[in-house]
Amino acid sequence: MTVYKAFKNFIAVLIALAIIVGVTAIGGVTYLAISDNSESSSYAVSRLGSTGSEVRTIQQKLASLGYYYGSIDGIYGQQTKAAVTAFQRNCGITADGICGNQTLLYLGLGGSSSSNSTGYSNSDVELLGKLISAEARGESYEGQVAVGAVVLNRVKHPSFPDSISGVIYQNGAFSCVYDSNWYSAIADSARRAAIDALNGWDPSGGAIYYYNPKKTSNSFMLSRPVIKVIGDHRFCS
Repeated sequence: MTVYKAFKNFIAVLIALAIIVGVTAIGGVTYLAISDNSESSSYAVSRLGSTGSEVRTIQQKLASLGYYYGSIDGIYGQQTKAAVTAFQRNCGITADGICGNQTLLYLGLGGSSSSNSTGYSNSDVELLGKLISAEARGESYEGQVAVGAVVLNRVKHPSFPDSISGVIYQNGAFSCVYDSNWYSAIADSARRAAIDALNGWDPSGGAIYYYNPKKTSNSFMLSRPVIKVIGDHRFCS
C-alpha cells in the first residue's frame, strides 16, 4: 500500500511537472508571438527586403517626386531604401530608409480618411482641396498639407480675408485660380491634405506665404523670412 501510494504520488508529480512545462512553453510561444507582432506594427510597413504591390506603389510615388530612378519592380532594394531616406531627410522626419506609417502619410499613401469630419462645410473642403491640387500637384503629402495650412493661417491673420473662399479668391493671391489647372479634377491626396490641414496639421510652421524660387521673381516674396523648405516651396512669414 505504501509503495502504491508512493507510486501514485510520483505519477502525480510527473503530471504536474508536465502541465507546468506545457503551460510555460505555451506562454513562451504566446509571448514571442505578441512581441513579434508588436515589433512589426511599431516598425516597418515596408523596408529593405520587402516585396509586393505596396513596394511598387511606393516606388511609383518616389519616382513621380524625383527621388527614385530605378525599376518599378516591387522589390525594396538598396536603391529604394536610398530614395526613401532622401525623401525622409527632405521632409525632416527620421531618415531610416524604412517606409512606415509616418513616411506613407507624408507620401500621401496613408493617413486620414477622405470623409469630412472637420466641422467645416463640404464646399470648404472641396475648395481648399482644389487649391492644393492646383498649387501643389506633384509635391510630397507634407507639402500639400502645408499649402492648405497657409490658406488657413491667412484666414486667422488680420491682414487677410476671414474665410477660406475669401483668401483663395482674393485678387492676385493665387495665380492657379486663373489658369487651366484650376479646372482639373481634384487629386485624392489633395482632398485628404485639405482635411488634415483643417484638422490642425500645419507643416508650414505658421507660414502665411510660400513660393517656388524657380518660378518667382517677385521681390516682395523673395524678401520674406523663410520658415521652412518643403519640396519646391519655401514657406515664409
